[in-house]
Parts: sequence; C-alpha cells; structure tokens
Amino acid sequence: MNHLTASLPARNHTVAFTGHRTYDGVADDELRQIVRYLYERGMSRFLCGMAWGFDLAAGRIVAELKREGADVELVAVEPFAEFRAMFSGDDIALYDEVLRAADERVVVAENDKMAYMRRNDYLVDNAAVVVAWWDGKPRSGTAYTVKRARKKRLEIVNIFPQPQLELEF
Repeated sequence: MNHLTASLPARNHTVAFTGHRTYDGVADDELRQIVRYLYERGMSRFLCGMAWGFDLAAGRIVAELKREGADVELVAVEPFAEFRAMFSGDDIALYDEVLRAADERVVVAENDKMAYMRRNDYLVDNAAVVVAWWDGKPRSGTAYTVKRARKKRLEIVNIFPQPQLELEF
C-alpha cells in the first residue's frame, strides 16, 4: 500500500470513474494526467464500473499505471455477474484486459432493472473522488452518479469539454 494512504480508511484514497458509453477516447491524455495526479496525491484505489466507453478507458489507464510499477489497486465493479455478455467486438477484449488487471471484482446486484443504479451507488459510496465524462444532460446513469457524488460532497472532476460548468444541481 502507498505510504501516503496506509493509515487512511479505504474510501479516503479511492477514486471512482463514471462516464458515457459514447466516449471515444478523445480525452485519454487528460484522463491519464488526472489519474497520475490523483495517484501522486495519495489516491491508490480505483473503482471501474466496467461499462464500455469511459469506464473501460479509465480502467485501461489504471492498468497501464499498474504495469509501470505504481502501487495502485484496480477494482472491477460490475452491475451483475453476466455483464460481459452485453459486449461485442473490440469492447470484449478491452473488458477482458481490464478484468485481468483488476485486483478485485465486485458484483453488486442480480441482473435486474436496479443493477446499474446499485453499481453507481457502490462507486459513489466507496470513493472520495469521482472522475467523470458527463455531458451535462440530466437523464443518464452518469448524471445520476455525479448528482449522488455531489450530494455526498465528494470531489468531482468532470473532463467533458466545459467540464465544471454543469455540476451545480
């Protein structure tokens, strides 16, 4: 464990990722810089919601950091056990890559209509910082997660263009 976080409760050194499935990698360099910056601040545990798009891009970047020798923990947080079956094409390979790099796998619910919300609740309830790719639209799982993080007074970093303008509710 990172010497900066050894005495802190797990949540205090944990980052969760949330973002749209339409994310196309456009901000990977910025995301990489933010992950490194948070690691240098003492954040050593990263929760990946495992959805295609932003989640898996973030998980891949944490996996890269691990391969470079950083003392980080990657946690794959899946909404339900059969979630991988929802993937196709290149997304399956990326899903498998992130899952192989994960130190822990958490499955939060049965495959029901509340599974995604329960996954998002888990991300927020177990983190101190949320890194988001949120376009500001109010009706999405990402919006729900950002709003919940805001209510819990977590630090939120939104890297969508015009990032911090939409965070007030």
